[in-house]
Amino acid sequence: MTSYRTDQVGEQVREEIMSIIRRELKDPRIGFVSITAVRMSPDLRQARVRVSVLGDPDQKKASMKGLDSAKGLIRHELGRRLQNLKFSPELRFELDPSIEYSVHISELLKAVLPAEEEEK
Repeated sequence: MTSYRTDQVGEQVREEIMSIIRRELKDPRIGFVSITAVRMSPDLRQARVRVSVLGDPDQKKASMKGLDSAKGLIRHELGRRLQNLKFSPELRFELDPSIEYSVHISELLKAVLPAEEEEK
């Protein structure tokens, strides 16, 4: 059961991690990465970060390795940016296939459904 505070902190952590990845990280292994969700533990000391990576399996693996190696920098920046938390949360990155799955379903639907004719 999640509380309102853990949801709010999780959303704030998600926004800050995306900002850090976009602006601070210079690792070439990290490709097109999107943070889909952050689940905080009840004591706010651990964060499960769900990451969606577009690309082939090798790019996904490289991006996850890049994020794991940058975990310390991201955690340090979170601690500096989030003044309302006593502790900077320990981060655990997990691959989230939901965006890739939705793109796949969309392509299947386009193939099955007839194309609409354009009006002139």
